[in-house]
This record gives sequence, structure tokens and C-alpha cells, in this order.
Amino acid sequence: MFRPTSLTHLLAPSIASRRYLGTLVIAEHEGGSLTNSSLSSIEAARKFLTKDNSLSLLLAGSGPILQEAAANAASCHPSISQVLVADSDKFKNPLAEPWAKLVHLVQQKGEYSYIVAASNSFGKNILPRAAALLDVSPITDVVEISESKTFVRPIYAGNALCTVRYTGSDPCMLTIRTTSFPVGSTSSDSKTNPAPVHQVDLSNFSEDWSSRYVKQTTQDSERPDLGSARVVITGGRALKSAENFKMIEKLAEKLGAAVGATRAAVDAGYVPNELQVGQTGKIVAPELYMAFGVSGAIQHIAGMRDSKVIVAVNKDADAPIFQVADYGLVGDLFEIIPELLEKLPEKK
Repeated sequence: MFRPTSLTHLLAPSIASRRYLGTLVIAEHEGGSLTNSSLSSIEAARKFLTKDNSLSLLLAGSGPILQEAAANAASCHPSISQVLVADSDKFKNPLAEPWAKLVHLVQQKGEYSYIVAASNSFGKNILPRAAALLDVSPITDVVEISESKTFVRPIYAGNALCTVRYTGSDPCMLTIRTTSFPVGSTSSDSKTNPAPVHQVDLSNFSEDWSSRYVKQTTQDSERPDLGSARVVITGGRALKSAENFKMIEKLAEKLGAAVGATRAAVDAGYVPNELQVGQTGKIVAPELYMAFGVSGAIQHIAGMRDSKVIVAVNKDADAPIFQVADYGLVGDLFEIIPELLEKLPEKK
């Protein structure tokens, strides 16, 4: 049973009379728009919608880029009933402490039944700490929502699925595997009336955390984002060096694909860890996944087994990767990749 409560002390006085129920999505934005992972979170949160249960979006940051993101979010999906905006330099960087306190503040006044975030570095950084502040147990990496509080999540590195029923107090907090909740075809054109945008009252928000932001580094690349690419080309430790790994990058450029790597390749220093695919890296589910020199460790398989078509090239005929591959080729990647590069046409 949902309990409507006033947001008088949380939001601006102009909306003090409004009441909200239901689900809160912790959203991430880049360049003035919601990220694909946040759109997947909205798709998952729609499972909880009823005529008495609305969907709210929480955005935080600072400056005009945040307001642009809020305006775009208000029109991005017809299921969104309101967008809550926390505009402060405290949220300029994605530190767990201020974000968790913000979620706690919003929940204390809004009393949502569900709080949803993506199971990526952003969501996994914030939601567990917020759950601790709210004294509830989060359910992580959900791949299916069976009933209102019954969920399916992978265990044993994805080799088994576990059905979990949440019996704790509200809010039920969960992170969702974005590849299991693909973004639908709904566009902003289908939402004639944008959802209202409300500012969160931060007048009593204290800055009492010990962490501080140092820096964030990213690779400038024209290649697609690894988490949302239609085609992913992954290299393993068998490439032997960072110089050899450039063959994977050249192949990805020809196919318009994203580049991935195994943990062994990352640990060896061939590529940065942001390209790691696997249980402790990024979970991907592209239309085509090509693995070169990837043995198929269980932790890696957990991060790509949902790919639509899997192609594996390895000189070891007994490599575990062939057990999940749709197409396998036993051969030397140092011969096969150059041949592919020679025969594939240039990307237009």
C-alpha cells in the first residue's frame, strides 16, 4: 500500500501542494541528455507503474548543462511524471557521499516505494551507500522483474539465475543490468506535454563527507561507446603487447565497432581498464561480439554471454570461449586479423 506524502519541505513552495507516489530513478546525464543506461533504468522502472504509482526522475549537477538535461528528460518518455533537479556544485562530480545523501533526502520527504539505478559504475557507486543510509538491503544486477517485489539476478558469474523476493521495508532499492532492459522506440515526439521540473530544496544539505574529487580521465575516440555499441571487437592476452592490440583497434575502425578487452589484457597494460569486458568490467550485449585471443574465462563470459551473435578466434581448439560462440575459428589471430583488414572495405 502506498502512502501519499507532501513534499513541502523538500521542494520549492510552488509545488508544495503536489503529492507523489511510486518509483524514483537515479539518472545520469552527459552533454545535456540522459545516458542510455538511465533510459534503460526508466524502462525497468515502468514495470512498477500502476494508476496510483508514478515515476520520478532525479538529476543532479550544476549549471546550464544540468538544466538542459532536465528539460530533455522531461520530454524523453511519457511515463515520467516529474523531474527532480538538485543544482549545486556539490554534485558537479559523481562522488558517492553527496549523491547518497541526496537520495536519502529525497526519500525522506518523497517516500518512494522503489528506487532504481543502472548497474554501472555510476549506479553501483551510489545506490549501496544510499541503501545503507536508508537501512535497507539493495538488490543488485537485476535482469528480470517478475512481480512487484520479485526479481531475477545472476549468480556464480552468470552461470545460474537466482529469483529473489524482497520482504524488507520501503524503499525497495535495485540496480538493473541495462542490457536486459533495452530502450524502446518511444521518442520525445510521443510526449506532447513535458513533465514538470522541480528544484530540490538543498538549504539544509550539509557538506560533511571526507572524500574529495581528484580527476577523471577519458579517452577521446570516435568509436561507439562500449556499453551501447552494436558491434564489439575484443582482444585478449594472446595479442602479447599494446602495439599488437592496435590491430584490434584498426579492425574496429573498419567495422564501426567498439573496442573491448579481457581483464588479462587490461592487467598487462595493453589498454586502459575502461575497456574491460566481464564480471568486474562492463556488461555488453551487442548484436555482434568478436573475440580474438580470448580464452573464455568464466568472469569474461559473464560480461558478454547475452550478445546476439558471438564469433571467436583462438588457436586453442579447447578454449572455453568456443562453448558459447555461435561461430568459431581455430587459427592464429596474427594471420587472421591482417587478412580481415585486407579484405574488409573501408568504413564509409
